[in-house]
Amino acid sequence: MRSDDTIFATASGHGRAAVCLIRISGPESRTVLERMTGREPEPRRAVVRTLKHPTTGEPLDQALVLWMPGPGSFTGEDQAELQIHGGLATRAAVLRALGVINNCRPAEAGEFTRRAFLNGRMDLAQVEGLADIIDAETEAQRRQAMRQLGGRLGNAAENWRESVLHVLALLEASLDFSDEGDVPEDLEQEILQMIDRVRGEIGRAMANRSGERLREGLTVVLAGPPNAGKSTLLNALARRDVAIVSPIAGTTRDVIEVHCDLGGLPVIIVDTAGLRESGDMIEQEGVSRARARAQDADLVLWLVPPEGEESEPPQAQRLLRVGTKSDLNRVPHDCDLTIAAATGEGLPELIARLEEEASALMGQGDAILTRERHRKALERAHAALERARTMLVGHGPLELAAEEVRLAARAIGEITGRVDVEDVLDRLFSNFCIGK
Repeated sequence: MRSDDTIFATASGHGRAAVCLIRISGPESRTVLERMTGREPEPRRAVVRTLKHPTTGEPLDQALVLWMPGPGSFTGEDQAELQIHGGLATRAAVLRALGVINNCRPAEAGEFTRRAFLNGRMDLAQVEGLADIIDAETEAQRRQAMRQLGGRLGNAAENWRESVLHVLALLEASLDFSDEGDVPEDLEQEILQMIDRVRGEIGRAMANRSGERLREGLTVVLAGPPNAGKSTLLNALARRDVAIVSPIAGTTRDVIEVHCDLGGLPVIIVDTAGLRESGDMIEQEGVSRARARAQDADLVLWLVPPEGEESEPPQAQRLLRVGTKSDLNRVPHDCDLTIAAATGEGLPELIARLEEEASALMGQGDAILTRERHRKALERAHAALERARTMLVGHGPLELAAEEVRLAARAIGEITGRVDVEDVLDRLFSNFCIGK
């Protein structure tokens, strides 16, 4: 990507609409407005202008035009926005006209946000927060993404990094001026205290995994013997027919997922094959997949029918026994809940219990870390600080301790994008839409 190019793209949804937003960013943004509207508008004041083709002068549309000189713009560059009518032909004509202007080209995926990052308008954690806001499906996800976009993780990471850099400076001072009288005798103790404080804060952040769960969604697996009512319950929770319901055992042979919003929290409900011994190779594979999903799930609802084949519950982190078909008045004992999915009996209580479980596991977005990338970086930093501490306590080489502290600062800096992020950028920004 060449930053001296001027880029443009639609930043609104595709298809016919009342209004279409086109974003323009780069050094030729002023020229674009002058050639298509006849003059440069007043900065940061929306005005109505007739857009004309830059070479033929043909009128294209009447648009609301906004001019935002850099660096006080989203990308940090000169930027313009055109709010045109949302007809397909109008949008295509304006985009074609922009493409004939020298040094103007269509933006690549995520290029606007990438320029904002490269120009210091956002750190990498804020970029991820922006991506999460776009992808948020529940209220809790939105709130968590807003906190990250507001700099919660970035500020914490920068504070940790500054503390580690201070430790590194003290170590360098003790190395370079060890024979000087102005080096405090208790310097090593001060360094150890700072390392312990940062390690403690990082450790507490890593211990809370609710942010990652909230971003990805809580996985709830419906498991049980054949004809226990798993598919009926899935359809009831989804409020639509997503799974085939049949009295024939072994109807469900593959995993079916439905994304739900329970109390503002994202939950993935997974229907699986009935657990039983079978000579059918396809059904055997379905049973194997069901057990694997149950083992990895955050919560398993083990459905117990009033009659049928006995089956052992799968290994699970958390399991609730749910008696099904309670309308038949033959509810099995030792169940946590009873339901009749076909009639809706007991479903409000089950949903309330699921909301409680989801809230307990995910909280309401109080975690700092929201991605595995954050956790991996902090794990490396924590381990490096631990090695440095061990060397200092054991009176090992200060040069090696300083190198470990330097590695810790480098790992923490990856969170905000201060160092070694090129391999992260391409994967991150490619997930954005073109106009973002």
